[in-house]
Amino acid sequence: MDSGTELTNKTIDLLRSYTAIMWDFDGVIKDSVDIKTKAYESLFMPHGSDVAKLVKEHHEANGGMSRFDKIPLYLDFAGLNPSESAVRDYCERFSKSVMEGVVDSPWVTGVREYLLNPNTQQLFVLITATPQAEIEIILSRLGISSCFKKVLGAPIRKEIAISDTIELYGLNPSEVLMIGDSSSDLEAAQRNLVPFLLRKTLINEDIVARYDGPKFEDFL
Repeated sequence: MDSGTELTNKTIDLLRSYTAIMWDFDGVIKDSVDIKTKAYESLFMPHGSDVAKLVKEHHEANGGMSRFDKIPLYLDFAGLNPSESAVRDYCERFSKSVMEGVVDSPWVTGVREYLLNPNTQQLFVLITATPQAEIEIILSRLGISSCFKKVLGAPIRKEIAISDTIELYGLNPSEVLMIGDSSSDLEAAQRNLVPFLLRKTLINEDIVARYDGPKFEDFL
């Protein structure tokens, strides 16, 4: 058995040991983080390359943060008033630019097969910073809506989403595994005393370096 197979088997065994799994979406189910990075850059490039760079750096450092929280900051970076109407306009423009890209982005290897495995008797909940209506459309187009007992998107914050899910289904936090790729995912899990599995990507080396818990790259 090669080291890659051994690592994968350990990861699958870890997943199967939990009653419930809470999944992040971008960077965990779909390799779509870069799609959103480019969309943010493009959206703010008219305000100058320095602003676009600040936006990119902040987005990459805060992958699990909702656009409803990011865009007011980015408008401020651009010297614009983050009014309710401006935030709504930029959120709508961002949504239109990323929907197709997210749907068409690569799957994290092996995740789709695990989600759709008919022999998997676990409670799956999706917890994401993507807006609720948008993630529901994406999941439907990908054919995986039925995999999740519940889907919780923005504006619900991940920490609250985890807490509410535990209470709703009467779970013990030790029975639940949160899978994410960002510091906000990790912090939301830790605040709820939920075990965490980190997906390693090209842009979260800082989290990988300081997190001493279980990590993975893909399932195959």
